[in-house]
Amino acid sequence: MRQCDSIGVLDSGVGGLSVLRQIHHILPQYATLYYADQAHVPYGPRAPREIDQFVENIADYLMAQGARVIVVACHAASSASLWHLRERYPDFPFVGMEPAVKPAVEATKTGVIGVLTTQATAQGALYKSVLERFAANTTVLTVIAPKLVEIVEQSIQHTPQGQAIIQEYLTPLLDANADQIVMACTHFPFLQTEIQAIIGKKAMIVDPGEAVARQVARILPADMQPCNQHRYVTSGDPVRFRRLVYTLAGIDIVPEGI
Repeated sequence: MRQCDSIGVLDSGVGGLSVLRQIHHILPQYATLYYADQAHVPYGPRAPREIDQFVENIADYLMAQGARVIVVACHAASSASLWHLRERYPDFPFVGMEPAVKPAVEATKTGVIGVLTTQATAQGALYKSVLERFAANTTVLTVIAPKLVEIVEQSIQHTPQGQAIIQEYLTPLLDANADQIVMACTHFPFLQTEIQAIIGKKAMIVDPGEAVARQVARILPADMQPCNQHRYVTSGDPVRFRRLVYTLAGIDIVPEGI
């Protein structure tokens, strides 16, 4: 049921919660509607046309429920479908995820940065454009890390199995002297504690979540009214989603199934 004008946030699963918490921090007075497409997670290995269809259906739902701006809080969906959404809805404001290569390039001392990402993002035109624009004189090591998405969705980052997988992805970056690690998937900030424990002072973690929230603040419609309502919707199992949100974000929600 539509109740408040809101900021819509969509992701393939729980990764977008890392962006949502930044939105709540910067724009606490506005309603939010989070859509976790857990029936189709992960998006990373999927074909762009398939992602287009998922994201278009979710955008239609969010608009019908009162979203005045939509954040595509998924790098894979942004890479595959953001331009598609903007072409289909030319008058509606969308904010996507761009791999934070620019700040990493500006901060690197070694001239080497690592990018943890998924297949859909790495193979997309957006990522290629970002590298061409900002990293022409920097060595960029792209690591496609689909198992990190699974670790977050299964909440096993604290287990020996989960930590071994994280170590496996980080080792080649550290061996190559990368001093900036770009989180090019919104799931990955939920592994920040585990990643930081491995990289220590050898590298810095770069997360674009705050920048995205600030962009939302810049483009909010002027007539959007404050409303203290936060809804969570999942295409998967609401019970499992509720448990996972509590584990990752420390908040107890009552999600809606769809």
